[in-house]
Amino acid sequence: MKNNKKGFTLIELMIVVAIIGILAAIAIPKFADLINKSKEGATKGALSSVRSAIQVYYGDNEGWFPATETPLLGCLTLNAKYIGEIPLAKLPGTTHQDIRTVTGVTATTAGDYTTQIIGDTGGWAYYAETDVAQSWGNFQVGCTHEDIKGRGSDTIFTPWSTF
Repeated sequence: MKNNKKGFTLIELMIVVAIIGILAAIAIPKFADLINKSKEGATKGALSSVRSAIQVYYGDNEGWFPATETPLLGCLTLNAKYIGEIPLAKLPGTTHQDIRTVTGVTATTAGDYTTQIIGDTGGWAYYAETDVAQSWGNFQVGCTHEDIKGRGSDTIFTPWSTF
């Protein structure tokens, strides 16, 4: 009599489970890295949209950047003329929450921000100088952590976080 049992042996099943485990061990870290890259990309996109709104404001107001009024950059969102709302700052790989808060600094004397650097607060940072002789504004991420590519931001005006 012929015994024709169909199915997989225990060894075959263990090999398949081991292969799936190895593939998962490779794929999961890559997936987590993609999530962080997408959050950083969203933050850079949001930074660009606020930058564009500030530039349009600058053009509409004959060469003057927004001052540090309350609410900060409220002139941009008023009646959604320049931008509907300040976007979320998503800062992957940090302990910062995703927030819309904008911390503002006005130079005490022309070009002097050294005593008021925002640092690692999360959210956004806006440096403004609306001195009679000069109008200048800088909108950036309020974070000193490295970006996905490992570029640090130990000072204000770092390439990845400022526009």
